[in-house]
Amino acid sequence: MIGASVVGIGAIGLSSRPEEILVTYALGSCIGVSAYDPIAKVGGLMHAMLPSASLDRARGRTHPFVFLDTGLPRLLRALESRGAKRERLWIKAAGGASMPGAGGHRFHIGEQNFMALLELLRAGGLELLRHDIGGEIARTMSLMMESGQTRVSAGTKVREL
Repeated sequence: MIGASVVGIGAIGLSSRPEEILVTYALGSCIGVSAYDPIAKVGGLMHAMLPSASLDRARGRTHPFVFLDTGLPRLLRALESRGAKRERLWIKAAGGASMPGAGGHRFHIGEQNFMALLELLRAGGLELLRHDIGGEIARTMSLMMESGQTRVSAGTKVREL
C-alpha cells in the first residue's frame, strides 16, 4: 500500500494504481465526487466548492475544479482518456453540508451544490449511485483504487458508500 494521495479543495485526483487511495478532506458545503470504472480499474476524486462558474467565469477557466459545472465534465473526460466508459462509472458524492458560521445556512451553498451535481449528472445521462449529503458536519471522502470502494468519515464514524 503506498498510502493516500490527497486531493485539495478545487482539485481532482486520478489513478489506475490498485495500491493507491485518493482522499479529500474538509467537505463542508463543498461536494466530493468519486467516479470509478470497475472494468478499466481507473477512478477519480474531485473536491468542488461551488455549483457554477457563472459566479466567476475567469476563475472557472483557470481553476475549473472549483466549480461543479466546469469540473465534473473535465473529470469525466480525464477518466475517459484513461479508458473509462461513462456508462460503467460508479459515481458517488459526499458533503453538501450547511455549515454554521460559514454562510452555509444563509446561502444554502451545500444544497445548491448538491442540486447542481444532480442536474449535471441527469443532463449527462449519468446516475448517482450513492451519497452522503447534508447535515452540519464536515466529511472526509476516500476512493480505494483496488476495489472502487468509496468511504466517508465524519468524526469517528466511517461509512461505505
